[in-house]
Amino acid sequence: MIYFDRVSKHYDLRGGGKKHVLRNVSGIIRPGDSVGILGRNGAGKSTLVRMLAGVEHPTSGRIERRMSVSWPLAHGVGLQNSMSGADNARFIARIYNQPVQRVLDFVEDFAELGPYMNMPAKTYSVGMMGRLLLGLSFAVDFDCYLIDEVTATGDQRFVNRAQKILAEKTRGRSLVLVTHVPDHLKLYCRTAAVLNEGSLTFFEDVDEAVATYTAL
Repeated sequence: MIYFDRVSKHYDLRGGGKKHVLRNVSGIIRPGDSVGILGRNGAGKSTLVRMLAGVEHPTSGRIERRMSVSWPLAHGVGLQNSMSGADNARFIARIYNQPVQRVLDFVEDFAELGPYMNMPAKTYSVGMMGRLLLGLSFAVDFDCYLIDEVTATGDQRFVNRAQKILAEKTRGRSLVLVTHVPDHLKLYCRTAAVLNEGSLTFFEDVDEAVATYTAL
């Protein structure tokens, strides 16, 4: 379970003032939940998912995690750019106490980077980085996967493959998907929430959440 209670987040602006991203947000992500979070660009979706992962801390409020949570799956997040894709895989395996060769073999097969697997990640295109990151994330089993709009990386064949593995990985586990594309939410999530002007509103019905978001 991930429990967040009266969470607020603001950033101090240069020259004075504050930018409020989240205001007094509360909620629970239970085992097996698949929750989509809709919001316009700049609404604070990525900030929220980083806080759920523990990468960033709230200004006030409390977040409690009682299950293993992935790092936020987003382009470039979790990669050490000066290391090769293979070295990133070895690093992740050791951090999460996973068999190094198994993780390396999985990532090589999934990401399909060929010789680039042994080149520094800073030489990768955005698409290649996205494929590597998805491979690294899928190589480790988590109780909850946090995904920040990266499921459409690569050509259609790769997208279909990634969607199939994502469905397998999240079966019986929790998923939090932040997006501004309603179709992604309908594909992966059973419930939804809309983040708007710092407020997070939950909906049991995905179509109702989409209609609310569309009307903003």
